[in-house]
Amino acid sequence: MNLPATLRKSLTTSPSVAAAAYAGLMLALLAMVASSIVDMLGQREAVAASAAMLEQLEGRKARAPGGGPAETGMPSGSAFLEGATVTVAGAALLQRVAGAVTKQGGNVLSSQLDVQGTPSKAGFVSMVASCELDQPALQPLIYDLEAGMPFLFIDQLAVQAPTTSSGEGKLRILLAVSGQWQGAK
Repeated sequence: MNLPATLRKSLTTSPSVAAAAYAGLMLALLAMVASSIVDMLGQREAVAASAAMLEQLEGRKARAPGGGPAETGMPSGSAFLEGATVTVAGAALLQRVAGAVTKQGGNVLSSQLDVQGTPSKAGFVSMVASCELDQPALQPLIYDLEAGMPFLFIDQLAVQAPTTSSGEGKLRILLAVSGQWQGAK
């Protein structure tokens, strides 16, 4: 190959220029590789965080081993209020609601059971409870009552904010809950 004399002379006489160009090219290449790796690790962390959130939302974490009902996401127990009489079923309903409120750190102030029901709600046992509960525990309480067994329905929910000037204190809640009773077996 026939290169002009000046170009041939500059390439052969200045190896330091060629070495500097080579080193600059290698640094640019390493920077691109490092940037790609950092981006890939960031995407991997985002996917892991999304998967963890999805598992939590679907309720798949902390399941009982062995393939029982807890692993399928279905709560265990009967869907109906248990009891030989409507009074016993009503007592089971009161116990279930009071247990759920206590589990969330609240107090049941009063409760009233309605075992007669209206004609449109035949077969249902209803109750009204007045409770005190911290605000962050309200949503878990509602979820516990409606998603657990037996199937319960929240017919009415009235919430009164704390009356202190600082806004601290417990919410006062009036909760009407009903559940279906199959009757004597």
